Parts: sequence; structure tokens; C-alpha cells
Amino acid sequence: MNIVARLLSTFAISISAVAVMPYFAIAQEMPTAPQQKTTQKICSSDAVEDLLPPPVSQQSGSPLSYLAQQGFTQNPDGSWNCYMSDSRKQGRYYTLLKVQQINGKLVASSFLDGGILVEGQDNRSLDLFMMLIEKHTKTNQGNRESIRRYLEAFFSFVKQGKVQLSNRGYLFDQPNGGVVIYHSVTGEKLKGTGITININAPQNLSSSPVS
Repeated sequence: MNIVARLLSTFAISISAVAVMPYFAIAQEMPTAPQQKTTQKICSSDAVEDLLPPPVSQQSGSPLSYLAQQGFTQNPDGSWNCYMSDSRKQGRYYTLLKVQQINGKLVASSFLDGGILVEGQDNRSLDLFMMLIEKHTKTNQGNRESIRRYLEAFFSFVKQGKVQLSNRGYLFDQPNGGVVIYHSVTGEKLKGTGITININAPQNLSSSPVS
């Protein structure tokens, strides 16, 4: 059996110890806007800045403020979202990626609209997850290379239908309590799934704004 498959089966833990994004962000419909030029940012392939309402308030000094340079938008609750325009319906967008502190844990999710990974979503999600791991854990370069391979395999297994939706998380970083989960998420207008990483002992973060 593939070693990654063995790891996925061996390092499963109860989701009761894991914080998961509580909802799949509600899709929004806004007036049509001109297309944005593409960049190399994580949140870039379907920029929707002109569709989004203006930010209510930007929390200065946030330890996650570097996400703004990657195209993320900060919400009043302190979470950071990457929005995706819906290729099936003009003027509609939804949350593709989300980062948030929950009960002292660092939680990042990649949302699959209707259970489907859009083109390039796996790579963008992995880049985000690894950025967070590099900045907020004490892993070294060798550890991070191993973690990325593990998460790449996890995304591949999800796409192949080899990972079932469940209430279990898979340990990828024991010292920092890092787990990855494939779980159901629902919202008022969207139903889908999510791939979420949960870092239980993050470094370089202030107290969680979410209780």
C-alpha cells in the first residue's frame, strides 16, 4: 500500500479536537464588472475586486495582514477571504479560500462548490496552506517539503474519491497539532465540501478574535 495512504489511515483523529470553518460562505450576486488582469498572487485567477462591497474596516497590525498582498480581503470578524467568480453565472462570486483564528487555532479552508475543485484550486490551496505553515509553525525546510507532499497526496485522493467525507482529521504535523480534514459545508445558497487544515498550536499570532 502506498505510504501516504497508510499515513492517511493511521493518523486519523476525532474532529472534536479540530476547529472547522462553521459555514460555506453565501454566494453573492453583484453587477457585472470588467475583467481584472491576472497576477501571480494566490488569490488572483478570478479577481473580483470591483464586484465586492468596500471593506468595512481594515484591522491594522493583524498578524495575518500579509494575506492582503496575496489578494485576500479582511472581514470585520478578522477572517481573510479569497473570492472566486462563478464561471457558470455572470456577476456571482463565492468564497474559495478562507483563513481565520478560532479558539486560538489557525484554520484555513479551501471550499469546493458542489464538491468540485476548480482548475488550479489545488495548487493555490497548497500554496496558501504551506505559507501559513511556514509562517506560523517551527517546521524546517525538510519538514515542510514532506508536509507538502502529504497534502498534495490528500488533494489527489479527494479528487479521485478515495477520501470520504467524515468527522475525522488526518495528522500531518504532530509537534504543532496540524491536521487536514475533508468535510461537508453548507450555506444558504451553496452546498459543497471543504478541505481544511487546522494548526492547533500556531506561532506568531495574537489571541484568537473568535471564541
